[in-house]
Amino acid sequence: MSSRLRLFTAALGAGLLASCSPQVDSQTGPTNGVTLFDGARLIVGDGSAIDNSAFIVENGKFTSVGKNGDVQLPAGAARVDLAGKTVMPAIVDAHGHLGFLDAVTGTLSKANFTRENYIDHLQRYAYHGVAATISTGTDIGDLAYQLREEVIPDAALVRTVGRGLAWPGSGPTDPSRNDVPYSVTSVAEARKAVQDLAPHKPDFVKIWVDDRNGKQKKLTPEIYTAAADEAHKQNLPAIAHVFDLEDAKGLIRAGVEGFLHSVRDQEVDDEYIRLAKEHDIWIAPNLGGINRPSLVRANGTPEWFDDPLVRETIAPDLIRQRAQRYQDSKAERDRQGRQGGPAGGGQTNTGPGGGARVFDAINTRKLHAAGVREVLGSDTAGDGNRWIGMMTLLEFDNMAAAGFTPMETIVAATRDSAKVLKLDQLGMVSTGKSADFIVLDANPLDNISNVRKISKVYLRGHEVDRAGLRAKWQARWSKSTQ
Repeated sequence: MSSRLRLFTAALGAGLLASCSPQVDSQTGPTNGVTLFDGARLIVGDGSAIDNSAFIVENGKFTSVGKNGDVQLPAGAARVDLAGKTVMPAIVDAHGHLGFLDAVTGTLSKANFTRENYIDHLQRYAYHGVAATISTGTDIGDLAYQLREEVIPDAALVRTVGRGLAWPGSGPTDPSRNDVPYSVTSVAEARKAVQDLAPHKPDFVKIWVDDRNGKQKKLTPEIYTAAADEAHKQNLPAIAHVFDLEDAKGLIRAGVEGFLHSVRDQEVDDEYIRLAKEHDIWIAPNLGGINRPSLVRANGTPEWFDDPLVRETIAPDLIRQRAQRYQDSKAERDRQGRQGGPAGGGQTNTGPGGGARVFDAINTRKLHAAGVREVLGSDTAGDGNRWIGMMTLLEFDNMAAAGFTPMETIVAATRDSAKVLKLDQLGMVSTGKSADFIVLDANPLDNISNVRKISKVYLRGHEVDRAGLRAKWQARWSKSTQ
């Protein structure tokens, strides 16, 4: 392509982007730092919606929210016309592992655990409409604690549990992070680990209880009960990574307040549901590999694989590698079909998690129907395939496939996930809250996949520079191929 043609193409693309972006009324252009946004369908975050809404943002907060016409344009304020758009609160992702992933190569390594890379991860979350996340058990040193105290432009806020507790080898499955948690083999070691954590004031004490499909030992009830008890003595809440039903019951009795992952060894029973409701347990089920069968197309790829978001933020080499995996999986399903096994484009349970994915879906649906609190958590960057930001948005589809209505999914991913992370300023478009919101080109109440049709993201009242972030990431792809 000639240089002249490239310039024309870039200009044309910029013009198209501008034509479909929210417009600022220059006649009421900003003079006092106050902005009125009006005309959008507003999903508040509490289960309600306002057609043709209006809201005012001042000093990074919502100062007035209501129907268009009821909220007046203050003198000297800017006005942003959002007619035809949908606005929802920015997302809070209650399960992630930050810092280790190189987003260009897809590799995980301790060498990647730097301030620059950690902030890059937070910016990737922000690009996809995530206002805050929590790093759950694999943070090295003081970096995450330091970043927790900062407000970084164009980046999500972060909360952290610091280092989690696990029986040696039973924590993170990736070898780059497997030795990061405290190795705990006794009651005394469990208490000492929590005491070591306490001065950092982690947002939770995180406890792994998982034998990794029988390949590892796991914390015993005596040890995880001691860890939870010591957390309470240190005035710290406790949460757990769980797999087995009986461990989940024991952990509730031990005093944890939430679970990362749902029960995956069998269907939950009435006793578990009763315990969860009595103790107001919250669960981030992390449905990961579950998708509506209709989203897996005849060519073996899911519908979302062609989203513009993928090409905007994911390195081409990683896209090609994933496409090859989809092709290999389709070939295997076709082979099984010819031999009388599962066939076609529907869901199978091969790969990580295996049959556990069946109980993920069953238990998420059952717990939701019973009124147990479930929130969005994507387990992003747990391995190189869990693309930062994209996996958060795909969890909306997964939760809808597991029985949530679109509105319930949005509430779980905004108000309720903010509440469990104790981020009271986030999760709703409401007076007094932080002005963190997403402008969408289509209505997710019609189709939950529309959460991926992002026009703009605002964090703390400021528009995220998504174009600048795209340019930075795409420049890195070019350097990686030179």
